[in-house]
Amino acid sequence: MAPYETDDSTETGERDELRAGRRRAARYIVPVTVVGVAAATIGLVPALADSGDPNLPKVTAQQLIDKIAKSDVQQLSGTVKISTDLGLPDLGGLESSMLSGATKSGDGSSADPTTKLTELATGTHTLRVAADGPDKQKVSLLENAAEYSLIHNGKDVWGYDSQTNEVFHGTTAADASGASKSDETRATPKGLTDEALKSVDDTTSVTVDGTEHVAGRDAYKLLIKPKQTGTTVGTISVAVDAKTGLPLKFTLTPASGGAAVVDVGFTQLSLAKPAASTFDFKTPKGAKVTTEDSASKAAPDHSAPFGKDDKADKGLAKGADDPTVIGKGWNSIAVFETGGQGVPTGSSSGSGDLGGFLGSLGDQVKGDFGKGTVFSTRLVNALVTDDGKVYVGAVTKSALVKAADAAK
Repeated sequence: MAPYETDDSTETGERDELRAGRRRAARYIVPVTVVGVAAATIGLVPALADSGDPNLPKVTAQQLIDKIAKSDVQQLSGTVKISTDLGLPDLGGLESSMLSGATKSGDGSSADPTTKLTELATGTHTLRVAADGPDKQKVSLLENAAEYSLIHNGKDVWGYDSQTNEVFHGTTAADASGASKSDETRATPKGLTDEALKSVDDTTSVTVDGTEHVAGRDAYKLLIKPKQTGTTVGTISVAVDAKTGLPLKFTLTPASGGAAVVDVGFTQLSLAKPAASTFDFKTPKGAKVTTEDSASKAAPDHSAPFGKDDKADKGLAKGADDPTVIGKGWNSIAVFETGGQGVPTGSSSGSGDLGGFLGSLGDQVKGDFGKGTVFSTRLVNALVTDDGKVYVGAVTKSALVKAADAAK
């Protein structure tokens, strides 16, 4: 059975072309990246659907994928609603603090985007967004009686937290020599969808699943569904603008059913050119300004989570911190060698109550590999063995234990 299933027949040559270059060992992280990139970048975001289905000409999955590939929307503005439900335990807000602390820079500025936008990883949030080509974007996170804005204009990146009156200033990785800005373009719905489609192989079904209205625009629905059992991913639905080919909506539903893990989209959308003043920024009076010298820091490699490196495809690590990937397709599991111990227990030296607290959040398991703790969400599960290995994937708990046993 061909990975792209439609009502129309697909020629053998087309099937081969679809399969070519689309095996990516790190598929397990693609759904998570949708959350992470949406929370940490200022790119475009997908859209919520209106009621009613438009009557559009019939297209095949391949034709719709081609339309996405040719899409070149450079200008837009609108309001976006982002909802994420990973099924994390209710810790009274502590989970958000932990997420923020894990990425917090040394300066501790509340305007630093690496800390502020991690809030999007949980709950429901409203954003205002605008874009005018690859050099000008703006995202504003609307909060109770406050607003956080992240502005990219040329080489400058500004973050402003109105609640604390703090400003963050950094620069992009690109310089006058014309360094690539692929990280920025990859952070758009089009970029994310392109990368997700490159991960599609014969373990996946991709079909056209009707039409819908999205923020007042006619759209086709592209449905990506694993054929394998054992994965926690149920379906990924992408709404594709019928006129421009721009991905407008991204919804990921887990195999366990229920509410979507990720549902992101515009409630309002305009493809008109935003006013140039939209991307201007002037430091408010009395604001505390924190400056980051981005030239002294390595540029983030957003391609890594999608397994673009040939070494990753071969199951080889590029460095000590890179995982080895085992398994195939949606059952892929990343294995990290931490070189340390497993989850500390209350009796562990120096761990105190923290060790017992961490252990209580997971399930204790054992097998041929020994003993360990599984930490679960509705999408991604992680097994931390007592000897310090970590197995992570969008797979079931039993699949992680089986993988650890096989690696013993």
